Amino acid sequence: MNIGFIGLGLMGKPMALHLARAGHALHVWARRAETLAPFRADADVMIHDSPSALAARAEVVITMVADAPDVVEVLFGTGGVVEGAAPGSLVVDMSTIAPAAARGIAARLAGHDLSFLDAPVSGGERGAIEASLTVMAGGPAEVFARAEPLLRLLGRSVIHVGEVGAGQVAKACNQILTGVTVMAVAEALNFARCSGVDPCRVREALLGGFAYSRILENHGQRMLDRNFQPGFKAWMHQKDMGIVMDEAHRLGLPLPTAAATAQVFNALVGSGLGEEDSVAVLKLLEAFGGGRPVIP
Repeated sequence: MNIGFIGLGLMGKPMALHLARAGHALHVWARRAETLAPFRADADVMIHDSPSALAARAEVVITMVADAPDVVEVLFGTGGVVEGAAPGSLVVDMSTIAPAAARGIAARLAGHDLSFLDAPVSGGERGAIEASLTVMAGGPAEVFARAEPLLRLLGRSVIHVGEVGAGQVAKACNQILTGVTVMAVAEALNFARCSGVDPCRVREALLGGFAYSRILENHGQRMLDRNFQPGFKAWMHQKDMGIVMDEAHRLGLPLPTAAATAQVFNALVGSGLGEEDSVAVLKLLEAFGGGRPVIP
């Protein structure tokens, strides 16, 4: 199958390479030339000078970009996907955007006789590299069935959640749970250290009880190691929590713990740490506590 892939960042790059290694003809485009470097030496990957040129050669176009305005630009802007895509082609957006934005994009694409699936993912850079992502898809069942074989090359868990936008609702729920839990783990380790107890031993104890979570296991270890290199950048988590809060306001729903976490991520980015991993909330707690490091 000819597959177009737009968005070759921390996660998009390994995802695109999985598709190529599975034997599909891969077509790529990127705003920044440096992101194309890993693909130039691969004779089976075709690099295009615009999204429309890419779409003209692809049956399926996958987008994995930062936010809804970026999706809209590559699909509908000058030289966008809709200018080159043949009727009946499929667009799969794996970015994290607002559910309402996904529904609006689907409606616009339908006017060009193009199908759409929103399929955001969870698992971060590691999950993208290992093809172990969780994929949450929204769209008609027949459209999901068409995309599913490709999605299973990228993730271990591929779930059709519901109609268009449902995948983004599931991703918003995911970001509530991950954001709040990252914050809770940082608070717990900070509390242990400031109480004079080894946070490494505390984490080890907690991993054996009901407090266990993959975030305590994986992100907690990164906090202990003071490894703040981005697997998922803090500014992206801030953006995602903004989507959550916008949806909560629209629905009139109280989300008190999510709201508090969103404010912490706002402070994290405002402190100049937006390019670090979201586990850098640990640094913020250290600053709140008079600058005492949790882990020396």
